[in-house]
Amino acid sequence: MQHHAWFAESRFGMFVHWGLYSLAARHEWVKNRERLTDEDYQRYFDHFDPDLYDPAQWARLAKEAGMRYIVLTTKHHDGFCLWDSAQTDYKATRTPWGKDLIAPFVEAVRAEGLKVGFYHSLIDWHHPEFPVDSFHPQRDDEAYKAAAAGRDVSKYADYLHAQVRELLTGYGRIDYLFFDFSYRGRPGTWSGKGADDWRSEELLAMVRELQPEVIVNDRLDIPGDFVTPEQYQPAGPMVVDGREVPWEACQTLNGSWGYDRDNLDYKSPDLLVRMLVDSVAKGGNLLLNVGPDGRGQIDPRARGTLADIGAWMRVNSRSIYGCGPSGFAAPPDCRYTQRGDRLYLHLFAWPFGHLHLPGLAGRVKYAQFLHDASEIRTRVIDPGQQAGLTTMGAVAPDVLTLDLPVQRPDVAVPVVELFLTE
Repeated sequence: MQHHAWFAESRFGMFVHWGLYSLAARHEWVKNRERLTDEDYQRYFDHFDPDLYDPAQWARLAKEAGMRYIVLTTKHHDGFCLWDSAQTDYKATRTPWGKDLIAPFVEAVRAEGLKVGFYHSLIDWHHPEFPVDSFHPQRDDEAYKAAAAGRDVSKYADYLHAQVRELLTGYGRIDYLFFDFSYRGRPGTWSGKGADDWRSEELLAMVRELQPEVIVNDRLDIPGDFVTPEQYQPAGPMVVDGREVPWEACQTLNGSWGYDRDNLDYKSPDLLVRMLVDSVAKGGNLLLNVGPDGRGQIDPRARGTLADIGAWMRVNSRSIYGCGPSGFAAPPDCRYTQRGDRLYLHLFAWPFGHLHLPGLAGRVKYAQFLHDASEIRTRVIDPGQQAGLTTMGAVAPDVLTLDLPVQRPDVAVPVVELFLTE
């Protein structure tokens, strides 16, 4: 659909996981992992007061990093709502903070010219009609399970639909919707839930009616507009039912989605840039997560990482925005992205003085480093002159050779811009 074109053009977005679990600072699944009861978890609700919440700063950080859209958790699996939902008292407006957090977020994102995205959990460990299953925090509490035996998932589905309606009618145009997640029949689980439980066909029809231009992910247990590999990079373009489909890799800075104070296993900015490039080279997007703390701040290390990515994007974003896979085969430790007659060679490893590009002899008018527009000399080795050549190994006649400097450019990933002939 034409109104979905912005998604492939953007290629890079920010994911934000934020809620009561940010106070625990031990991963967003802390309630599940530690088998916390509602009473245990209540202390985070009672002390939720994010006085340093500044969605305008979040939006600026995203834009400066080169991101084109932001997706915020309106409700995660713990059931806590960041907006003033009429369906529950388990919401930000009932905490010490006392105010809707979604409205200022939407305003700030729009003010920076970015697309607005909502994440909404299909799961709700706080709702009194959500049946206990293998992911529920009280899954091992036999007394709790016995008391919950009569729960009616259809009543919960009514609640789910009503909340989605609120989100899609209360904040103007919404560009992106990420539901999470279905697990019917998943190995190693019991009482898993899927499309029948969520009434997904009905839910998606309502979404399309209320927000005709919104794009919706694939986790309703029915087909969506794009697929969402999580915490891994696909080996190539993603294929569903024999055709390539839009996709988006969801990735974290340190393995945790929510704020995790003691998790220091951060990915380097260079690695994250390579993950972005790898996604685009295979026809996908990258949705990179940050987890603000309990006061609403994005921590200094995350801010520094975003700034480093932004420094690379400032001079190399032409190789990302609106680009996709190329029909040319990239050399080892390299990725191609392409847009029209511009072919972008991303050098994940630095070659020994020259680099051979199969299939490009006679196909390139000009070559330059993208970060500074400095020329790169090219040549095609004449097959008839190779017998006595000692400075270059034998190469095929269709190979274009780049002569590269000894010193690697001081950028996270050097990019060569190749101007193709028609």
